[in-house]
Amino acid sequence: MNESLFLASSMILVLIILLPLSFHFSKHLGVHSDNDRKNEPVEGGIRLNKTIKNPADAFNVKFFLVGIIFIIFDVEVLFMFPWALNLRELGLFALIEMFVFLALLIGGLIYVYKSGVLKWT
Repeated sequence: MNESLFLASSMILVLIILLPLSFHFSKHLGVHSDNDRKNEPVEGGIRLNKTIKNPADAFNVKFFLVGIIFIIFDVEVLFMFPWALNLRELGLFALIEMFVFLALLIGGLIYVYKSGVLKWT
């Protein structure tokens, strides 16, 4: 136990020393180039030019809404995984509870679909 603690501590110490050194050397030994194209403002991959004054004008809001809906249903899986692992120990109450949870999420999906968020026209 003592040897493994020493090994882990020494590895952390080596990382604490080597990481800042590698950042320092890469900053000072790397190639630097400045030009007008590199220094112009870019936000979200969109260069500001004469036609696009505000980067928010270039994005459709539907992309953000679909992204938020995806995250909501992705987090649902995070709740379902530990529930599925412990279902036998949790019993019938947990099964009913998960069906209520899924019913709420499916109801939300139906609401999103009927409100037209998922339509791109």
